[in-house]
Amino acid sequence: MSVTSELHPPRRLPDPRALLTLLKPVTWFPPIWAYLCGVVSSGVPIGSAPWLVLLGMVLAGPVVCGMSQAANDWCDRHVDAINEPDRPIPSGRVPGRWGLWVALAMSGLALAMGLALGPWGFGATVFGVLAAWAYSAEPVRLKRSGIWGPGLVGLCYEGLPWFTGAAVLAAGAPSWPVVIVAALYALGAHGIMTLNDFKALEGDRQTGVNSLPVTLGPERAARVACWVMALPQLGVIALLLGWDRPFHAAAIGALVIGQIWAMRVLLSDPKGRAPWYNGTGVTAYVTGMMIAAFAIRTIGGTG
Repeated sequence: MSVTSELHPPRRLPDPRALLTLLKPVTWFPPIWAYLCGVVSSGVPIGSAPWLVLLGMVLAGPVVCGMSQAANDWCDRHVDAINEPDRPIPSGRVPGRWGLWVALAMSGLALAMGLALGPWGFGATVFGVLAAWAYSAEPVRLKRSGIWGPGLVGLCYEGLPWFTGAAVLAAGAPSWPVVIVAALYALGAHGIMTLNDFKALEGDRQTGVNSLPVTLGPERAARVACWVMALPQLGVIALLLGWDRPFHAAAIGALVIGQIWAMRVLLSDPKGRAPWYNGTGVTAYVTGMMIAAFAIRTIGGTG
């Protein structure tokens, strides 16, 4: 044991690759995409303020989402030691309190960048930073709830960046069609986040995180997630028909039909098929978001 310790002494500085892994770049896409949906739905030409579009994308993805991942990994290090011991913090590749320091530093960076997006952008950034810590950190730790936890993440991944993109480009409060559609897609994202909880099922059960897969079991939780994903999209389709956007509604309807097929596959083996669904059904879901953004861009602007 002493020879092994001498050959592999504890790290004092984090491994650069492990730091990037800590920020989980694969998770940056949803908020960036939602921010772009907000930009499109505002009806304001992107060329009128390209720097605001670019700054918002960087803030929504690498900075705020990356910060939230670092904060979550720090607060979940005991859970990850059970579920994923090779992750950066439990493996020791990000040693000591480096995970916490990274999360705090990026929180400050996010707030500084948010100031450049004006009052609406800054307010949304403050909300996003506070939500990230409320989700992961004690004593609030909304992650313990299978209702509030996925709901907050869905809001911050889809609804908040959509609202922010529209508000920043329009320099004011988005119109009600923009707000309603963004809220519906944020609600549907609750189901996506529930499916994401399947990978942490054993660790959540042992550490008292009452995710829906823990409290309902994988089969029932998957059925609930499917309904939660599908119903808001049907609401969007109904709204678009009422707003005289039949072609956009039909396109989203076709995507929903594809998702229903994927859901049937998912329900045959919820725990095993959840990662597969995240690469198929979720792709159709976010494609529908952009179609809806183009549908409402001529309805609204600011309210």
